[in-house]
Amino acid sequence: MELNNKKILVTFLMHLGDLTLTTPFIHALKKAAPDSSITMLVDAKLKEVVLHNPYLDEVIAIDKKGKDNSILAICSMSRYLSKMNFDMVINLHPNERCSFLCAMVSTKERVGTTHKLFKPFWDIYIPLDRSLHATDMYLDVLTKLGVTNLEHNGLEIFTSAEAKENVNKFWEKEAVVPKDKLIGFNIGSAVLTKRWAPERFAAVADALAEKGYKTVFFGGLMDLELVKEAVSFMKSKPIVATGEFSLEELAAAMKRCEIIITNDSGPMHVAISQKVPIVAMYGPSNPKLYGPYTKDAIIVTAEPPCKGCASGMKHKCDDMQCMRNLTVEQVLAACDKYLSK
Repeated sequence: MELNNKKILVTFLMHLGDLTLTTPFIHALKKAAPDSSITMLVDAKLKEVVLHNPYLDEVIAIDKKGKDNSILAICSMSRYLSKMNFDMVINLHPNERCSFLCAMVSTKERVGTTHKLFKPFWDIYIPLDRSLHATDMYLDVLTKLGVTNLEHNGLEIFTSAEAKENVNKFWEKEAVVPKDKLIGFNIGSAVLTKRWAPERFAAVADALAEKGYKTVFFGGLMDLELVKEAVSFMKSKPIVATGEFSLEELAAAMKRCEIIITNDSGPMHVAISQKVPIVAMYGPSNPKLYGPYTKDAIIVTAEPPCKGCASGMKHKCDDMQCMRNLTVEQVLAACDKYLSK
């Protein structure tokens, strides 16, 4: 299929980590179709993930959990998009909302994946290959469309000069100077079973503070209580940046760190987008499918590994061996592999 010299709409309405994992697809698409105009439709609260991406010509947002959370709003958005006269719509996830919206948009070609209910509307239906890492799964859509050179630079979130300036002001307020070496922590996760215990994060932070590093806790406002709990266990005093940053500011702030110590979560992928080495605690989720898309990552798991989620991730678990048996010593040893360099 010819992709160049076309007006293309890419649609994706999933979560923070998932959206970040599509950025290699965006890069590869633009390289394969340099003379095409590429627009992306995303969730409004995540717009900053792709807002400054140089491989996109325009970003359109829909407030899927707010004012646009209705069939009438979706129909209105589809009419708006139809007026833009796209040559092609590429849908990257088969959720019902996005599939319905794409089916309603007037376009010459409708390709990619979709919910089974809307397959008759698709010119080329491409089922996602769930055996691949999520990033490669999205890139595989391009392969199925005939792209042979999947040129990209891994996960990428581009930040504005204003975001960088706001982050610099925050560091100045917290008395962070250029010689300081920061270790970042992301201790939250939307999935409860993915969370390592706050007191263990505290123990790791204290151990690194004793070695002269400054520690900083990231995360959104929803993580604030969890961070307060972790800080209550600490002897040293960390920087608490939880809830202080927008998404692009979070990316800019994470870039300042030597490493990021993190649960499996959306902000983990944000850190990777800034080419920061990470130490990631993995329990119920499969890193082969949704793990760090980078060579600069150490995945820490319980020893011996728990087999309880072999058939898929549990959102509820009374046992939690996978996280309970993952120790402070393991995480510190993983950190040392980077910091000793």
